[in-house]
Amino acid sequence: MAREVVHIPARPQVVGTRTTPEKKIRLAAYCRVSSEQDEQLNSFENQVTYYKEYISSHPDYELAGIYADEGISGTSTKRREEFNRMIADCEAGLIDMVITKSISRFARNTQDCLMYSRRLKDLGIGIRFEKENINTMDSTGELLFTILSSLAQDESRSISENCQWGIRSLFKRGIHHLNTNRFYGYDSDENGKLVINPEQAKVVKWIYESFIEGINPDVIVKILNEKEIPTCMGKSKWTCNQIKSILRNEKHMGDAVLQKTYTPDYLTHKSVKNEGQLPQYYIKEDHPPIVSQQLWEAVQLELDRREAFMKKHFLKSMGQYTDENPLSHRIICGICGHTFNRRTITRLEGRIKVWQCGQHYAKKGEHLCDGRMIREEELYKAFQLAWDHLVEERDNKAKDWKKKMAEGNALEAYRAEQFLRLTADGGRIKEGKPLVSTVLDHIAFERNGDLTIYFLDGSQVCVEP
Repeated sequence: MAREVVHIPARPQVVGTRTTPEKKIRLAAYCRVSSEQDEQLNSFENQVTYYKEYISSHPDYELAGIYADEGISGTSTKRREEFNRMIADCEAGLIDMVITKSISRFARNTQDCLMYSRRLKDLGIGIRFEKENINTMDSTGELLFTILSSLAQDESRSISENCQWGIRSLFKRGIHHLNTNRFYGYDSDENGKLVINPEQAKVVKWIYESFIEGINPDVIVKILNEKEIPTCMGKSKWTCNQIKSILRNEKHMGDAVLQKTYTPDYLTHKSVKNEGQLPQYYIKEDHPPIVSQQLWEAVQLELDRREAFMKKHFLKSMGQYTDENPLSHRIICGICGHTFNRRTITRLEGRIKVWQCGQHYAKKGEHLCDGRMIREEELYKAFQLAWDHLVEERDNKAKDWKKKMAEGNALEAYRAEQFLRLTADGGRIKEGKPLVSTVLDHIAFERNGDLTIYFLDGSQVCVEP
């Protein structure tokens, strides 16, 4: 039997789609503008209008959707919600073809360009770039597409470098523009200068004064959240990190440090702390202050002191340094150096509060420290005896305090003035637990049972319980 070859003609396909001519091509358009400037947003509206008219003017096309990202960079797809939604719709079989203005509108990252074009190509979906006149389903399209997408990425790098150069040139001249939407205490005027926000400034000043008076960040956070005071973002949920950031920010005393962070990779846009990689610029009296320079400097030293205290006594965070109980994390074991924990025990006279080294029952009942237990009432009694002794010695101590006010650093001067004020009139202005938070550094429970009370002005008094 003779061998026979039967020719079966191809059915015409429309390049760049997975449909047949009998069906309309479900065409989706992707638009993006890279900034929030008015002219760019007008361009965005023009793009949307253009594609609606373009698709409706072609009878073979059916509008599958217009996906548009506003004010989003093209160097990454992570934050481009509409782009990601379009890719998901392609994978769900809702789109046959994608059209966009140019490669740079689609993505400025070569890796993303190639990955998504191939991903859609595997689904039978082409991408048509109008400016470059490229369809990724064409046989010669991918080579040209790869070259042009690389050029788009390099253009993005050049734009990023030019922008950074411009910003750093302004920094050298002491010019900066701060996003006050993320900065508490200030607004920007029409010239971009910082002006005090009166309501937020009251909160900032209260935070500084509360902290230096002994209230710890976790308690400050609790108070602000209970009062539903909004953050700079309008939320009513404060954190210890936000409080610490406010306390560390030199702008609240009217100065400004420029280029605290920088962006090493223009593709990821991730900012990192500038630890000497780039120059910084310090501007004195840049804008109106909310707190005085002396108070700000005293707070910095107090922050450093508390952080050193935590490190020395094995505490994990500043939020755990003190809580609403003023003795919390202020009773130190004279044997191992760890802090004491508060417990409730039952005795014949009833339930009583006691303190014991946190290492006493550290691991499943294992005794890591033999530090003895002490009643809470004995600690307060010892503190009161030590305070009374300090008041009695006021005349002798006054010389040292006045000298520190004149010659000491900001924190020493603040504490000296504070103790002069609090010990006046017999030291009875404040008594009991509130005074503990204000003047007590810590109490050391020595191995022999003695208690050494350390005050924040540097004084120390030994008491036998």
